[in-house]
Amino acid sequence: MPEKKTNDTTFENAVERLEQIVEAMEGGELPLEEMLERYEEGTRLVKLCAEKLAAAEKRIEIVTRNASDKPQIAEYDPSATAPRSKSPSKPAEDVSLF
Repeated sequence: MPEKKTNDTTFENAVERLEQIVEAMEGGELPLEEMLERYEEGTRLVKLCAEKLAAAEKRIEIVTRNASDKPQIAEYDPSATAPRSKSPSKPAEDVSLF
């Protein structure tokens, strides 16, 4: 199968091609030179997938609502934790599973 240019390869196509490469390499019937070529193609595809995932993560936005109940967009921060809602009428309780 001819190698596609990585510029116009979608994430899904890259993953599909990686699966084909792994299957062919695990089959054990490829000559050494072809196996090396497939390995190199696979490493390029893995890098492409990692770049596309990183770009997708940067584009993720969290929609929240402000006090006037209008949508407000905030950038995704993977290090932030989801805020816990605190009920003012109930005191915090200790929870024990055991």
